[in-house]
Amino acid sequence: MIIKQNRGRQWLDWQRRMVTGAHYAGGAACLLLLVALVFGDMGLPRYFSMRDHAQQLDLDLQELQRATRTLRGEIDRLERDPAKIEQLAREQLGYVRKGETVYQLVPSPSQERPRP
Repeated sequence: MIIKQNRGRQWLDWQRRMVTGAHYAGGAACLLLLVALVFGDMGLPRYFSMRDHAQQLDLDLQELQRATRTLRGEIDRLERDPAKIEQLAREQLGYVRKGETVYQLVPSPSQERPRP
């Protein structure tokens, strides 16, 4: 009976050592994962950087969408608004209506800026 009792204790001691070793191995694995999470290539600093970049891209996208709406409105006006078409023809092409007199101011030579 003493032999059986010793074997039982040895078995329990062996089990305790295995469980203790497993705890150490698990703790070491957790520590390695934590270090990789904090300092790895895809760790927390990279995550925060990518999150900030994504927020900036969202802001840029919103600004581009606003600009697109503005430009589409301009296109719509250019296609359908006769007053806008007339304004551009007068400003860019120098068109005038019948009966209008155009006065063109020419700067004196001393006021002209030298051309580079």
